[in-house]
Amino acid sequence: MELDKYDQALLNGEYGETKQKMMEILLALGKIYEAEKFIEVKSVQVSGASFKTIGDAGLSWLNTLSGKAVVPSFLNPIGMPREEWQNLGIPDDFAKKQLEVNAAYARLGIRLTCTCTPYYFNIIERGDHLAWSESSAVSYVNSVLGARTNREGGPSALAAALTGKTPYYGLHIVKNRVPQIEFHIDDPAATKSWTNAHYGALGIIAGAISGNRIPFFTELRPNRDMLKSLGAAMAASGAVALYHVNEITPETRFPFFKKHIEEDDREVVEIEVAEIDELFGSLEADVVALGCPHLSTDELEELAFLLENRRVVMPFYIFAAEELRAKHPDLCNKILNSGAKIVPDTCMVVSPLMDKAGVVMTNSGKAFTYLPGMCNATPLLGTLEECVRVGCGE
Repeated sequence: MELDKYDQALLNGEYGETKQKMMEILLALGKIYEAEKFIEVKSVQVSGASFKTIGDAGLSWLNTLSGKAVVPSFLNPIGMPREEWQNLGIPDDFAKKQLEVNAAYARLGIRLTCTCTPYYFNIIERGDHLAWSESSAVSYVNSVLGARTNREGGPSALAAALTGKTPYYGLHIVKNRVPQIEFHIDDPAATKSWTNAHYGALGIIAGAISGNRIPFFTELRPNRDMLKSLGAAMAASGAVALYHVNEITPETRFPFFKKHIEEDDREVVEIEVAEIDELFGSLEADVVALGCPHLSTDELEELAFLLENRRVVMPFYIFAAEELRAKHPDLCNKILNSGAKIVPDTCMVVSPLMDKAGVVMTNSGKAFTYLPGMCNATPLLGTLEECVRVGCGE
């Protein structure tokens, strides 16, 4: 690989042992993917934040590191809220370890944003090179915002934060961002009434078919929250880090993209609306959980409207970034008055809250995919309105 003076100085240990180790990680990654050089990144999102996922080994490794991040760097959801975790029944031993994880990342200069939606609070522009790691965030910034990042692992993202560099390969390169599989819906008119949950269900099916290929959808007209749901589900059921929706996502309007759409051969798959509908179940829910990925302002507003003057009759958890909760106290109060709980900093998948929770009703295709394996819970998919109706015993 081609190294500039800064890269070489990092490898020589001139910026300390930790940053030398980080550059060695990035160099090994670059050689695996045959990258020619390193590039600078505008920001980093670091995963491996919940003690539930990294355990004692991960915490011990973090505690061996020193130095500070050199670019804006954000932390993924952790295993519990930073404050008031005692009110949620989080075990003391888990909380102690999670607080140690938080302290380790803070010491390294990683902002404790603790959200999978940092794009709501940071300026991300088309063409920006990033080193992000959480699957739904990677999908969103690549697809909806037109930035460029591979899906980084926890160590490689942290290495990028501490060095400001990442290998130039994969989705950083324009020619690698063209579609590889095309999806059609058998009844496009039916999609006009789809909700975020329907796009999540589509993502479950399309992601499993796509694997790590780049999908291209025609005849869809989703808004940004629907795109978020679609991408998050495809990243969970497959390994999709970038997708395109014709005339909706930004890169589909570029001449380079249009040329490839016309000329390239790729597999074309038709998905039936009936397949989408079959994913919506009829089990009796024990818990309702929303916000995977974390809620947007529009989703928070809709939820506040639906819960106003209603009372929940079962555990009802809403996951959102602390920044969003602090920005909209009136909306949050309407929700809290229903008896529902707004839980910042964590999510239903990486927190012990949902472990063995029984049947968890959600409008998230991502959560639907992950809850069985990560929480030993049975998922039930419904629209937001259905989740509220069930949660209120109606």
